[in-house]
Amino acid sequence: MRTFSLLKGQSVFETTSGQKIGEVCDLSISGNGKVNGLLVKKGVFFKQSYFLDIEKVSSFGVDGVMIDDNGSLEKLKDQEYTLNHQHSLDGMMMLSKSGESLGLLKDVYFQEELGTIIGYEITDGFFSDLTEGKQVIQSGKPLAIGKDAIIVDVNNT
Repeated sequence: MRTFSLLKGQSVFETTSGQKIGEVCDLSISGNGKVNGLLVKKGVFFKQSYFLDIEKVSSFGVDGVMIDDNGSLEKLKDQEYTLNHQHSLDGMMMLSKSGESLGLLKDVYFQEELGTIIGYEITDGFFSDLTEGKQVIQSGKPLAIGKDAIIVDVNNT
């Protein structure tokens, strides 16, 4: 389990050649809250983002993400949601199913091999983070992502 912020910027390597393919720049998240892939920036001067299906990753290491074949990268299509790019979830209001405001989404905790999000790091703002610290909301159940808010079934706060 790791947060996206730890994965962001990690190099993606091809295992057969040892060649660096690019760097992880974002997560692709389905409407039911499952990580279905990574967005990988590739290129030297004109970097482009590509989609890498989570199932095509052979391993998630401490210092790199390993794939078997450079052909696993696909042209970026219209993703459902991402943390930072198109249809961004970063900073969205999170509400519990009972209607309680939990804060704003800052990061996600997920199981890399399964693509399952198991926790959400939320913030109430910079000063609140300094005085109270960031909070992690755990939820094993799928969430609902709407235009205005993310609804989650809360286990622990």
